[in-house]
Amino acid sequence: MAKSITYSSTRGSQKSLSFRHAVMTGLAHDRGLFVPDTIPTVSPSELESWRSLSYADLATEVIAKYVGEDQVPRDVLRDIVKRSCGAFRSEEVTPLVKVDGHWVLELFHGPTFAFKDVALQMLGNFFEYFLSTGSNSGRLAVMGATSGDTGSAAIYGLRGKKGVDCIILFPDGRVSEIQERQMTTVKDGNIHCVSVEGTFDDCQDIVKASFNNVEFREKVKLGAVNSINWCRVLAQTTYYFWSYLRVTDAEKGVTKVNFSVPTGNFGDILAGYYSKRMGLPVGDLIVATNENDILHRFFTHGEYHREDIHKTISPSMDICVSSNFERYLFHLAGDDATTLASWMSAFESTGKLTITGKKLDEARADFKSARADTAKTLETIKKYHKEFDYMLCPHSAVGVSAIHQLNTANSATVALATAHFAKFGDAVKMAVDPSPEIPKQLSQLWSMTTRKSQCPNDAAVVQAFMEKRIEERIAGEKKKRQFRNLVVLSAAVGLVAVLMRRRK
Repeated sequence: MAKSITYSSTRGSQKSLSFRHAVMTGLAHDRGLFVPDTIPTVSPSELESWRSLSYADLATEVIAKYVGEDQVPRDVLRDIVKRSCGAFRSEEVTPLVKVDGHWVLELFHGPTFAFKDVALQMLGNFFEYFLSTGSNSGRLAVMGATSGDTGSAAIYGLRGKKGVDCIILFPDGRVSEIQERQMTTVKDGNIHCVSVEGTFDDCQDIVKASFNNVEFREKVKLGAVNSINWCRVLAQTTYYFWSYLRVTDAEKGVTKVNFSVPTGNFGDILAGYYSKRMGLPVGDLIVATNENDILHRFFTHGEYHREDIHKTISPSMDICVSSNFERYLFHLAGDDATTLASWMSAFESTGKLTITGKKLDEARADFKSARADTAKTLETIKKYHKEFDYMLCPHSAVGVSAIHQLNTANSATVALATAHFAKFGDAVKMAVDPSPEIPKQLSQLWSMTTRKSQCPNDAAVVQAFMEKRIEERIAGEKKKRQFRNLVVLSAAVGLVAVLMRRRK
């Protein structure tokens, strides 16, 4: 029986955990992130053998490299992946289209029209399986922070899941209206949406503080849905393999494929980095940022320096600290948890981490980067609509702008389109007015009632809210079970009475 590889914290305190344990724990207890202890490889012949597979079958093969049958039997893994892919409107799940001589990977065909559906549909199904087989005493309280798309994708991936409560924090007034409505129109009793006075980073800090509160964490059975959860990154590697195979199907002279990724929290492009290390023939990995350009500044000058967040038209990228970047820094530190922990301690106390010399050269060899401000973003949206009749969302346009800035807009390059343009109507209208008609699944959100709560930027208040809501939901479910049992008992008593009368 094939066994899973193990996982350890980037900061060293938790080591050799199972896949199940890493996924259900989310954030390591030392505030580090779980990384695989070894990175599995894919040989050229094995990669070639996957060329004719469906997306679901390909994804199963990739994920199985990290998830052995000791954790998830192969038939169960196949079912989890197949059901997750079944939630998408496209048979290809993440289809590619050629525009202006380069490729666009459309990652917005899932239930919430954003790339995060790929990972969160799978994560929700993994959670459900692990809970059904004994993890966490059958209970999990997921707390997540969102700058827009993660929240709705998490909600649609976890709604109605048995034993799961999902609490999503989002910065008040800093997500698009349609993103907020996607979250707040879901009425399932296990879903709780909370607007927080502050920024996305404030929401993220509350999540991290909650994981650091041992008593709270253990009491509610806390789990993570943000891309700090390793399962999110793993699921996203699948479309790098898929797009490589589709591009090389169409472009016979291409041997390596470049990827440009709109980047905020670094999880999406990190999946490309792991794919490359597995053996996928990847050329350039391009980090594309908006005005919140801490990552571009790092790959340009070696300066990972925290600055105030700028509110932009690409709000899902309005992040000044990229949580997943710690995983890459761990590898840059030579997989040395002691070095990484000292780097993060310095950064957390000063807001600055500076890398120079050979380490910076190594980072620049791993990633290229570019920055697209609002003007460049709008210019790109307008150009692609006018010249190619193709609509980009403001995040996807940042990635497309990057390949033009770096002169890599060619047939060997894939720009990741991370969301449907209709999710950012006000921003798109600044470039294309009137904008094309939006899908009915999104337009009907305005006729639906919403439900949300509000909390101050205070971890203790949010934790108390979370405890109360979980208690209320559990009590409500208990009453429903008692009522159902009473109905069943009454029916049974009535049936017995009828049978007794007949016997007489």
